[in-house]
Amino acid sequence: MDIILVPGFWLDASSWSEVTPPLIAAGHQVHPLTLPGLESPGAPRAGIGLRTHIDAVVSKVDALDGNVVLVGHSGGGAIIHGVVDSRPDRVARAVYVDSGPLGEGGVINDELPDEGDEIPLPPWDGFEEADLVDLDEELRTAFLARAIPQPKGVAVEQQHLHDVRRYDVPATVIACEFPSSLLTEWMESGHPFVAELARIRDVELVDLPTGHWPQFTKPAELGAAILAAVERTA
Repeated sequence: MDIILVPGFWLDASSWSEVTPPLIAAGHQVHPLTLPGLESPGAPRAGIGLRTHIDAVVSKVDALDGNVVLVGHSGGGAIIHGVVDSRPDRVARAVYVDSGPLGEGGVINDELPDEGDEIPLPPWDGFEEADLVDLDEELRTAFLARAIPQPKGVAVEQQHLHDVRRYDVPATVIACEFPSSLLTEWMESGHPFVAELARIRDVELVDLPTGHWPQFTKPAELGAAILAAVERTA
């Protein structure tokens, strides 16, 4: 199976490096992506929006034969959902890592402090404590060293969806900050945070208790969880 890995904000393809070994060992083809504007700290970021990133992933899907599994971390969840909407017949499963599908008209996060066309990684005190669980000083230092400013347009551009067949594509949510029990409660009560997720016909919730960056804090466990989702799909 071809597995496309879409990073969250401030990260490039290398952020998946400790997650991919079990996927490769199982015989899958992994495609970690570096999205436009994240190629380097000095890369141009003007004019890059959410649709730019969705289209970049769609292009990767179109370049492969057969169906794919999409994996999106954090803001990457909104991106892969846009891809599911664009290519519902090509996606065998969407895996949301501490994230979920962004519905029509939604934005990823329009409250992050920006500097012109980009959003630098905020200081750690700008995050909730739940984000930082298991992210020790060594991991924080490594994260800071690799962080790339995020194109502002990706955070603030509205999601636009067109194909209701997106709800037929199975989804796996790997729940880190918010346990699956809470997500289930929200879906059953009609909470707007999970409104789009609740419309998907086949959703599985998998708990991986840690902070917002499991690819750094629990990479082996994350790789195993993704592999299990892929194998259930196959």
